[in-house]
Amino acid sequence: MGLMRFRVSPTQSITEEMVQQAYLSGMDRVSWQVQATAEGGELSLQRAASDSANLHIPWPVEGYGQLTLTSASLMERTEPYRLPLELARGAIVQVRNQLSEWQLIGLTVPETVTAKLNEAVQRFSWAVVVQDDDLEASAELAEKALRAALNAGDYLTVAYARQALSVRRRIGGSQPEYLGVDLGGTLLDRHVAGHVLKTFNAAEVPIAWRDTETADGDFLWGASDAQIAWCHANKLHTLAGPLLMLDPTALPDSFYLFDDDFDSVQDYVSSFIRATVQRYRGQVDGWICAGRVNAAAELAITEQERLQLVAQTVELVRSLDPGTPLLVSFDQPWAEYMRQRESDFPPLHFADALIRAGLDLAGLMLEINVGYSPSGTLLRHPLEFNRLLDIWSLLGVPLWLSLSAPSTDAPDPLAIHHASVAANTWTPTSQQAWVSRFVPLALAKPMVQGVVWNQLCDAHPHGFPNAGLFDARGRTKPVMRRLTAIRRKYLK
Repeated sequence: MGLMRFRVSPTQSITEEMVQQAYLSGMDRVSWQVQATAEGGELSLQRAASDSANLHIPWPVEGYGQLTLTSASLMERTEPYRLPLELARGAIVQVRNQLSEWQLIGLTVPETVTAKLNEAVQRFSWAVVVQDDDLEASAELAEKALRAALNAGDYLTVAYARQALSVRRRIGGSQPEYLGVDLGGTLLDRHVAGHVLKTFNAAEVPIAWRDTETADGDFLWGASDAQIAWCHANKLHTLAGPLLMLDPTALPDSFYLFDDDFDSVQDYVSSFIRATVQRYRGQVDGWICAGRVNAAAELAITEQERLQLVAQTVELVRSLDPGTPLLVSFDQPWAEYMRQRESDFPPLHFADALIRAGLDLAGLMLEINVGYSPSGTLLRHPLEFNRLLDIWSLLGVPLWLSLSAPSTDAPDPLAIHHASVAANTWTPTSQQAWVSRFVPLALAKPMVQGVVWNQLCDAHPHGFPNAGLFDARGRTKPVMRRLTAIRRKYLK
């Protein structure tokens, strides 16, 4: 049994929610199943292994809110680590490593990056020197070092995104780029439609099995028919799906009549897939064959059966519509959920297994619903977001991102997922700021083919609380203006 311990200073800076979201990972960033406790100013994490590990924990940072930070790789030892010091060290190492990588490819580094990084190193050095004599002073210096390192990372990612996008526009590329939105299950009115066409060059048409096939086996195609026709008429790049969404909110109740008989599950899934693809083949530009394939813990089928079911779905769609690109979507790509349960197939491994099986996938989609707990993704720094995209790019297939973030923590009775907005205070302005930092960075990555905002309007039933581009009264949020500006500046 492995044990890692961290001394927290000041002791009141850590909450029970932060403890329950903390986890340990190896170099591959895959979480071990851990049991975390905090008592007497000390955070303890137990796991089955004793290897060196990185700590990941939400931590309050002035100017950032509660941000999930990552330590450098730490070995197990008897003496507890000083948590503020290790979080500052981890941030400095991350900035230094990324700075070196981007300099090698020709990035022009702003002086602000160097200045802030030097400040972080200096304050960190002071924190190390005084830690044995004055823990509170050391923690305060470490926090200042952490903020300076994060500031340096901000300047660095902005510089990278601007320069990379400039290069991509100048030399062109083999892949088109798309900025899209999930149209939801309700037909668009003229006001919403006008904003969509001004902002986006792609759209995702959801085909929810639960809403499409009735208990009697009849199909309700009206909304999907109208949305696909509207996309076609307005020359939007159209994705349809996910055809198989492995989520209790999307599966029909009748699915659970068969979930202890995998052969029957396969037949039942295939009948719906076949009917949908035969109806819309030739009318869409891409199929999202399956979604949230990695995180469906509530289903009775095993992980191996889930992998088999997804592979079968991809093969069936390909046989029915040979020429249309196929995608598979993965939820919570950082796999925070693995701190609570073991998994044979973390998201990246699941995707790798599909690719190695020789399936004809045109791309992978990463669903990142940031700022929600549970079933969402913890808030992270752009450098960590960049690292995630780099790791997934190693699989060698194009990436699509499906994103959302809340605009308020107010109650949202129309949200299907009963997730709460995590500790940060989200506002329309902070939602817009998150998009400003992360969407250009995503579009700058060579393997990213498109970004889809996965919630259009809060006025109709939707996935996550208050993540729409239009509020519950149908008014545009500031984030919509920012997405419009990104489309005009960076995309054709």
